Amino acid sequence: MQNQNATGLEAIEAGAHRVSVDEKRMINCRADVNQLLPLKYEWAWEKYLAGCNNHWMPTEVPMGADIALWRHPDGLTADERLMIKRNLGFFATSESLVANNIVLAIYRHITNPECRQYLLRQAFEEAIHTHTFQYIVESLDLDEGELFNMYREVPSITDKAAWALKYTQNLESGHFDTTSREGAQSFLRDLVAFYVVFEGMWFYTGFAQILSLGRQNKMTGIAEMYQYILRDESIHLNFGIDVINQIRHENPELWTNDFEQEVLTMLREAVELEVAYARDTMPRGMLGLNADMCEEYMHFITNRRCAQLGLKELYPGATNPFPWMSEVMDLQKEKNFFETRVTDYRTGGALQWD
Repeated sequence: MQNQNATGLEAIEAGAHRVSVDEKRMINCRADVNQLLPLKYEWAWEKYLAGCNNHWMPTEVPMGADIALWRHPDGLTADERLMIKRNLGFFATSESLVANNIVLAIYRHITNPECRQYLLRQAFEEAIHTHTFQYIVESLDLDEGELFNMYREVPSITDKAAWALKYTQNLESGHFDTTSREGAQSFLRDLVAFYVVFEGMWFYTGFAQILSLGRQNKMTGIAEMYQYILRDESIHLNFGIDVINQIRHENPELWTNDFEQEVLTMLREAVELEVAYARDTMPRGMLGLNADMCEEYMHFITNRRCAQLGLKELYPGATNPFPWMSEVMDLQKEKNFFETRVTDYRTGGALQWD
């Protein structure tokens, strides 16, 4: 592998030659990473543009109906309230964990400027998502400490965060690099943990729960914001998959049989952690959902992630118990699913969400 020297902060080399497309690489690139053009990975630039076209802010979404329903003593069942609070508790800090990983680990080791351009957009979107949960907590007058500290107080949430963080903790070290096979594989594990598992698997139980509420005309403001977050996460996921597959293509020696088995083990562990979370948030089932259905859904989603990575299915025969999720994610339709706001997201809607 080439020496990884291209951070973008090196001294300017006067009279150096112009960068060519052939010199660009995902990792360990020695070309000037400050030069965006010429583009090599058009898909990265297209995702950056899609993210810009899909810009939204949580404060645009009215919360009056949600506030009234939350305050009404008979507006929601005790199980629904538990689910909502656990759901918000998971997402409230998860977006910050993802953003930290982007800014402190991934951006540093991706040596391609168009991919870095998208990562800057994604980091901003993660900030918007964190802002969303602040806005929800403030609107509903929830206990701030309870919601934002839940990832350290509720075991099923703690376990997920701790599992993912172990894959990124050494990457933010100033001594880590991707020049060795071991280092590059560690970087790939981190990409799998955060893009494939965190954003591509673990968020989906929470999305199904809140969007199911919205389908029943409950907490429609929160449901609208979750729909926008899911649209963003769809692009994040597809970007991460493309980065992983591009690194594999450029560095085929990294994706050994042993490493592939590690990835499959990671996905199995992630499913087990998510099933435990589903049982914790829905001990008795509600809204046409239950933990067993969420487990089947996670098997279905995991098979889709395997296919995107060119891996064999881990759960042959798994089916989607929530086919309505595909309808919810039809972002080209004139209005969103609870008919509160005109929307038109043709750019983002062209992306495959699952």
